[in-house]
Amino acid sequence: MADSSARLLILDDDRDVACAAQMLLRRRHGAIATLDDPARLDALLADGVPDVVLLDLNFTPGRVDGAEGLAVLDRLRTLARPPAVIALTAYADVPLAVEALKRGAVDFITKPWDNARLAAAVDAALARRAAANVPGASALMGESAPMRDVKATIAGVAPTEANVMVLGENGVGKELVARAIHDASRRAAGTFLVVDMGALPEATFESELFGHRRGAFTDAKSDRAGRFQAARGGTLFLDEIGNMPLPAQAKLLTALERREVTPIGADRPEPVDVRIVSATNLAEDRLFDPAVFRPDLLFRLNTIVIRVPPLRARRDDIPGLLHHYLSLYEGQYQRPVRELAPAALDRLCAWDWPGNVRALRHACERAVILGGAEYRYDDFGLAPAAPAPAPARADPEADFRLGALERDTIAAALDKAKGNISLAARMLGVSRAALYRKLGKHGI
Repeated sequence: MADSSARLLILDDDRDVACAAQMLLRRRHGAIATLDDPARLDALLADGVPDVVLLDLNFTPGRVDGAEGLAVLDRLRTLARPPAVIALTAYADVPLAVEALKRGAVDFITKPWDNARLAAAVDAALARRAAANVPGASALMGESAPMRDVKATIAGVAPTEANVMVLGENGVGKELVARAIHDASRRAAGTFLVVDMGALPEATFESELFGHRRGAFTDAKSDRAGRFQAARGGTLFLDEIGNMPLPAQAKLLTALERREVTPIGADRPEPVDVRIVSATNLAEDRLFDPAVFRPDLLFRLNTIVIRVPPLRARRDDIPGLLHHYLSLYEGQYQRPVRELAPAALDRLCAWDWPGNVRALRHACERAVILGGAEYRYDDFGLAPAAPAPAPARADPEADFRLGALERDTIAAALDKAKGNISLAARMLGVSRAALYRKLGKHGI
């Protein structure tokens, strides 16, 4: 099962469509509400803001301009902690999809949808909201020498059209770097569109990236714009690029070389105008292994390489990050401002933070919720020392504690997936958002 704690809202005037989406997603998620009239949205929001909203763009029969849905999207984006919005439309209209993305939607789905595609879009939206959509986390924080180097590189490369590859461990903020490049570029007014390459099934790779024409294959009931078309004039962020299979890499290389894509079923190619920023957590030596990654594609993607340092390599930033996130969650949970005990600060600065900034953020949230009058080290839920292989136990039954089993299972899945969060989540049968929370819980 996926994240059963997530709250979803399906806002669509066609009750049959809403019911179909609800039945599909109910297998993977918990509370799923439906609404067929946007006029009743405020009443629903009074009971709590959902994590993800599937939003139809047209409600009045005969309307195809999307104005009604875009107005709802604008309303949702004004909330203190807005939900991730996935736009739904029966009309494969690229300009409308692009407008929804520009206004803050994280993805778009054309109806009738592919069930696997819709489920993957919801999982990705939940993961992105959990990992990055935290108030105050939109900017790169830190003034240590390594972070000053990163920011200087961003400032230098952003105004150009050079493709950029961002390297770094899980949780260091690779998507934030990509967004900072976009925001400082000449394309800032365009779309910043994220594609989780690790979550794209190889069978639908071309359709997702390049689009398809109605009738191109059995389930192609309408035209669909691909991600290259939807990001036209903006930036396409290809996350987890290192986990693409080699055949898919060849297709991506062709698109980048020719600067055009041919939708499946189309008789002529379409020019594309996007800037590519990619990211991976693979070690560089593995990227240079031809059995893992095509050298010619790497040459196209890594014109500029930005290496985001792990938190243990910029310990000077830890006090500022702790202060930021503790203050953030004190406000979010309406908890009193509390001091961080000096001894706790020393130990937190000495901790290696294997989950990087993401793990620090989760630890601060835990401390705010469970801490006492003063923040102490134990409030952050971290182990006494850096994680190490567990010694043999005299009592073999002790290994069957649920917490230990869960931690060991997650660690084994990550090892088998070579650090690929999307792949590990699929192996474990959970969403990326749920896996991120468990990583923070166990300090992995």
